[in-house]
Amino acid sequence: MLRLSASTLAVFMLTLSTLLPAAEKTAPVQMGSGAMTFQTVPGWGLGGDGRSIIGSTHGGVVVDKAGNVYTSANIGVFVFSPDGKMIRKFLGDEYTAMHDIEVRDEEEGEFIYGARNNAAEVVKFHAETGDIVMKLGFPEESGLKLKIIRPTAVTVAPNGDIFMSDGYGSDTIFKFDKTGKYLMHFGKKGDGLKEFHTAHGMTLDTRYDPPRLLICDRNHQPKGRLLHYDLDGNFIAEVVTGLGMPTSVAIHGDFVSVPDLHGRVVILNKNNTIISVLGNNPNPNLGRNFKVPQEQWKEGIFSGTHGSYWDHDGNLYVQDWNVSGRIIKLVRIPVN
Repeated sequence: MLRLSASTLAVFMLTLSTLLPAAEKTAPVQMGSGAMTFQTVPGWGLGGDGRSIIGSTHGGVVVDKAGNVYTSANIGVFVFSPDGKMIRKFLGDEYTAMHDIEVRDEEEGEFIYGARNNAAEVVKFHAETGDIVMKLGFPEESGLKLKIIRPTAVTVAPNGDIFMSDGYGSDTIFKFDKTGKYLMHFGKKGDGLKEFHTAHGMTLDTRYDPPRLLICDRNHQPKGRLLHYDLDGNFIAEVVTGLGMPTSVAIHGDFVSVPDLHGRVVILNKNNTIISVLGNNPNPNLGRNFKVPQEQWKEGIFSGTHGSYWDHDGNLYVQDWNVSGRIIKLVRIPVN
């Protein structure tokens, strides 16, 4: 039987610890409350060496019918299996810096719509092959005198109409039909009731019949808020006010996840009441901070939440706005 001295054993254990991925040394963290209680999956989506493989992130997350997870990073779009293994990626000039992505199941297959703020366009590409089938830029037919647009969000109506938010530009929302034909626009910049101060995120709110647009008015003063508009661009109501900097919204049944750039995700119920807060960062210097390197990540604490999406089982995937590229899986804990 081999016996090691205490000093030799200590050196061996130290060497072994440096070889193990960080995820194997990190315990999961529970967060939230009630029906919206979750547990983190340490190391989800990281490479075999425990390092991020997607590069810096300033984008979104969606989940397809098979449960595969798409996340847009600055260098492209990466696709992971539900257990966190990368299965494909879309790189190249046409896939960079997709600030927001949306997935839609159509007759020809599943497609990803991406709002590329730096490229002044929305693109539509096949979720499996990456083939780009449509590009939408500024519609000159609108009559607006804009030098450039910077789209931050895209969503699609049940009939295929496409909505593009110029959230980093004019705060106008443009509507196109499913073929890309310009239909109309609405919205303007400001802090009034029916104005936008960075219409940053947007989705189709399917909790209502007929569905309506749910829009993040991120920089509204004095506090960020969510708004409802109908699909013809008519203001309906303020949904919730007093938020920090809401960046995006995702629907699952009666619930809505709302990432806040300050470093948390809030969950709303059907009454649009906050019922759970996830990953809240108590440090104001680390919340809303892009430059937190992977070495300083804390399990269960977010730094600048930017995108989120639910899978079929009610688990959540969250993307941080982060220099190293961070995506977190949160497994929903059933209520007994």
